[in-house]
Amino acid sequence: MSKKDLTEKEICNQYITPAIKDSGWDIRQIKEEVAFTAGRIYVKDERTARGQGKRADYILYYKTDLPLAVIEAKDNNHSIGSGIQQALNYAETLDIPFAYSSNGDAFLEHDRTGTNNTVEREISLDKFPSPEELWARYSKWKNISEDNEKIIKQDYYYDPNGKAPRYYQQIAVNRAIDAIAKGQNRILLVMATGTGKTYSAFQIIWRLWKAGVKKRILFLVDRNLLADQTITNDFKPFGDKMTKITNRQIDKSFEIYLSLYQAVTGTEDWKNIYKQFSPSFFDLIIVDECHRGSAAEDSEWRDILEYFSNATQIGMTATPKETKYVSNIHYFGEPVYIYSLKQGIEDGFLAPYKVKRIFIDKDLEGWRPSEGMLDKYGKEIEDRIYNTLDYDKTLVIDERTQLVANKVSEHLKSTDRFAKTIVFCEDIEHAGRMRQALINENADLVVQNYKYIMRITGDDRFAKLEVDNFIDPEKTYPVIATTSKLLSTGADCQTCKLIVLDKNINSMTEFKQIIGRGSRVREDFGKMFFTIMDFRNATRLFYDPEFDGDPEPDEDFGDVEPTDDNVEKPEREKRQKYYVDGVPVEIVFEQVQYYDKDKGLVTASLKDFTRQNILKIFPSIDEFITKWNQTESKSAIISELLEHGIFIQELQEEISMDLDPFDLICHIAFNKPPLTRKERANNVKKRDYFTKYGDVIQKVLYSLLEKYADEGIIRLEEAMDNDKFIDFLRITPFSDIALPIEIIKTFGGKQNYLKAIRELEKLIYQVA
Repeated sequence: MSKKDLTEKEICNQYITPAIKDSGWDIRQIKEEVAFTAGRIYVKDERTARGQGKRADYILYYKTDLPLAVIEAKDNNHSIGSGIQQALNYAETLDIPFAYSSNGDAFLEHDRTGTNNTVEREISLDKFPSPEELWARYSKWKNISEDNEKIIKQDYYYDPNGKAPRYYQQIAVNRAIDAIAKGQNRILLVMATGTGKTYSAFQIIWRLWKAGVKKRILFLVDRNLLADQTITNDFKPFGDKMTKITNRQIDKSFEIYLSLYQAVTGTEDWKNIYKQFSPSFFDLIIVDECHRGSAAEDSEWRDILEYFSNATQIGMTATPKETKYVSNIHYFGEPVYIYSLKQGIEDGFLAPYKVKRIFIDKDLEGWRPSEGMLDKYGKEIEDRIYNTLDYDKTLVIDERTQLVANKVSEHLKSTDRFAKTIVFCEDIEHAGRMRQALINENADLVVQNYKYIMRITGDDRFAKLEVDNFIDPEKTYPVIATTSKLLSTGADCQTCKLIVLDKNINSMTEFKQIIGRGSRVREDFGKMFFTIMDFRNATRLFYDPEFDGDPEPDEDFGDVEPTDDNVEKPEREKRQKYYVDGVPVEIVFEQVQYYDKDKGLVTASLKDFTRQNILKIFPSIDEFITKWNQTESKSAIISELLEHGIFIQELQEEISMDLDPFDLICHIAFNKPPLTRKERANNVKKRDYFTKYGDVIQKVLYSLLEKYADEGIIRLEEAMDNDKFIDFLRITPFSDIALPIEIIKTFGGKQNYLKAIRELEKLIYQVA
């Protein structure tokens, strides 16, 4: 058999894999068909589809989780270098220095390190670089000395249950270890909410601890539940070497310490408890959610970090603070790695979102009291125009609160009434009123369990105890939580499907944290995406380049002293408020927006959305028709479109015509006049095509054409499916014509039967 007749897999087995092994790579160092993304999740209405994940043909590892090379294979009808750009794309994503392409004749190498004069070169099959050669080139690039090589080579923790780092976690860990090996003592990792910062922290600690480089480690977290979950889950392998600082008790016999920020700071009498340790006690400190205080020059958390200033310190956050008076970068340095929300959604590890923006007349027009008007409690209302900046801060309109509660309840009733929901309100008092309004809208479920709706705010100790139940996927209640700030950060709301914004948000950090409450994917609980209902135009911040861009420190950092206006303060309930009712309030219009990887939030009809995405795949109608005609299984094309977020079924329902997917796409994307399936079938019947066959075959083909007209291309697919065509011929009207075996014999055998149906299919799409 000629090499050009071999499939890509056969080229790999017979040429590429042997060449790699012959150059000294152990089978344990070679991984084939490595899937490294989950496949992006697409959303239309309440339906989702997952696209195809990225898969590398080969990744070569010097040590497990220390990848050095990626290889893209092609069959021998392609050139040697035809896969190099794809390999480079994967290499850049995976932080791999060497990329290769091969068709079984030779290799094309691309060296991303820049340490050689030749960036790209062709290598014969028997000259593929050995592990030692690539490691030497990698070490030169990274300036790895004999002293720090031990740290770099230290293994990850290998979970007996098979859990392994995702590619971006691996990069974050390797970048942090690499920086520490080179002597960097302040490190910042930026990873979107829901991407496993705690697991990444564990692997960093494990490798440094096992290497004997860091012997006593402090991990600071901001929530008690997170500390407890960390001990029982990610950090469990540390066993009895680990302790949690509780009741302000210090035991210096452990090696791994977990603590709440609040456990070592707080009131004046207790805030210096950490000083029971000597300043040199800890070798490594990792600060989770470091945006919450360690970035501020005068914070109590910063006091801890400065006290242990000799320790290596790693800050981890989804939202680094960069303002004139607070800066993570100023303290920790530039991030060694950033894994953004956008990238997480694109990879399919984070949930995409859709936004329902709801515009209320009084929000757009404002409201002004009549002269001398008194509020519900007899206070004269200051005469001025009130707007969204005032509502629920200085002016409460009962009807507005009720309208928001009604719209939220309406959404839940049309989707899932037990979908975990967080309603973000202006303040604690607003959260209480919103709770009451929601209770009245959902009285039937509240009667069954009063915890269906709860206000969860910092002032309510009883309600705070329900946070753990709210975020636990296994617990049904509470379902709806109204809050102001308590759930905006730190709370791992894995199954939160609805986030409601009825508060003014100007802080990008707060906005990112709030959005992060819904970004987890939990397929086992049906959580594939989340919805944001925005009543205050807060989602305008999605359009800000800062939303998913790299953090940049303000060049005026340190020049402005914190004041009451530019520092978040504990909530105060003493401001003057007016309460009015009897004010007519109505919704002016609603807008639904979807996330697009290139444009961010887009407002588009289903037809516009489909057109834009089809044109990305098939820039011209000729390309589409060629692909359609060359692909035997038309359902494969429909599946490919689904992977790009194109929902053919929903589009057919919106068009309300019996169009074949072929006509639907030509019409929507390329403005071609469509033919219905019946019109296509009738045009075929007018031709002389059937006269060349006998009576039985004509009846079969006519019946099949009717099936196509009534039910679509899926029937033709079934009639040609090797596993289904016999069962297909057992249904009416074919069963009335003859037995399946007799029908096949009449055609002259299976191959002639299949050939006749393929000709019929071809004729269907040839007829204009």
